[in-house]
Amino acid sequence: MQKKIIIPFIVFSFIVVVFGLFIPARVAHANFFDDLLNFFKNGIIAPESTSSLPEVFHELPKQEDDEQIPAVVDYKPVIAYEDAVISAVEAASPSVVSIVVTKDLPVIEQCPYNPFGDLPPEIQDFFSTPYGFEFYQPCERGTQRQEVGGGSGFVATANGLVVTNRHVVVDTDADYTVLTNDGEKYSAQVIARDVSLDLAVLQVDAHNLPAARLGDSDAVRLGQTAIAIGNALGEFRNTVSVGVISGLARTITASSQGIGAETIRGVIQTDAAVNPGNSGGPLLNLKGEVIGINTAVVSGAQNIGFAIPINQAKRAIESVKRTGTIQISYLGVRYVSITDAFAHEQNLPLSYGALVRGSQDGPAVLPDSPAAKAGVQTEDIIYAINGERIDSENPLGFAIQGFSAGDTITLSIRRGDHDLTLSATLEARPVL
Repeated sequence: MQKKIIIPFIVFSFIVVVFGLFIPARVAHANFFDDLLNFFKNGIIAPESTSSLPEVFHELPKQEDDEQIPAVVDYKPVIAYEDAVISAVEAASPSVVSIVVTKDLPVIEQCPYNPFGDLPPEIQDFFSTPYGFEFYQPCERGTQRQEVGGGSGFVATANGLVVTNRHVVVDTDADYTVLTNDGEKYSAQVIARDVSLDLAVLQVDAHNLPAARLGDSDAVRLGQTAIAIGNALGEFRNTVSVGVISGLARTITASSQGIGAETIRGVIQTDAAVNPGNSGGPLLNLKGEVIGINTAVVSGAQNIGFAIPINQAKRAIESVKRTGTIQISYLGVRYVSITDAFAHEQNLPLSYGALVRGSQDGPAVLPDSPAAKAGVQTEDIIYAINGERIDSENPLGFAIQGFSAGDTITLSIRRGDHDLTLSATLEARPVL
């Protein structure tokens, strides 16, 4: 008799334990045994009994002080970021242009010729056509206009100024055509090339063009969104790529056909894909403002591109508006950048700055230059401009580029054992 009582009790306990394992602690509540009773009666938990269960994904139970915990919000995709990117692209796209480079190139064909023309006739007859011998060599048959390159740019003013890279329009013998976003085609004339920056300005005969909005590259921050637009591979116009600003104030050495290697300082690094053909196109922020001009990529790397800060281009654009050319400010000195090793070797009082020293190319201070007028002398060390230190990260030539012709700057100079402060008014670099 005791066996009959014990066995059902053990079975009942086993069922309770099993149900306890499969019912989460979050849903254990006072009506558990009612639900269990319904299970034994009906084979399932009655639907009405589930109404007493808290809804895990919609409402949390009340706290002891009866203060309701806010409901858990279902996940929704954040579309504000996408809206910002789309709006920026829509705002800037009308001002982005493609630049096509064309040139008259010789038409080369294979022309028949007789390599045995100087031999006796009987030998020439042996190699003549009846014997199946024919010889050809390349020959020029006139010229043909061909597309030889391409790049990108953007409209800087409504009256037809277009900004691009210098390496896109470096060939002075080529012709350039600007294709706008709405399909219009304009013949373009290169009116200015900046020899210190990879920058050029073109003019097209058009009015009321949609000019790009220029931002402030000095306000760019590491990690902010960057959008590149351009004529990718010279084929896919207005290609958009999105990334972030991945580096600031970089110094790079870039090379391209027709220019060779050149050092560009202060460029913006981005991981937004910059492809061949994007050169000269704008780098945008989320406001649709141009913060840089795409100029170079690292070959073999994964999305490491560089852009010229727009604030550097603004001076060139304003110079073209005012004078029709890009006026580059200059101080008029030759110098050697001072490093720790050089300072130790030359026994200099400072381990940074620019030592004014001549070379085989000319004197240390150019006659009648802003430096000469300010009183700069050979062997002076210029160690700051307007209080900003001159060193390997901010060499003298790069610091001067931050000013326009006509600006007056303050030079901090070490001359021997004395510190001097001189004032110099920069001028436009003379055309050599």
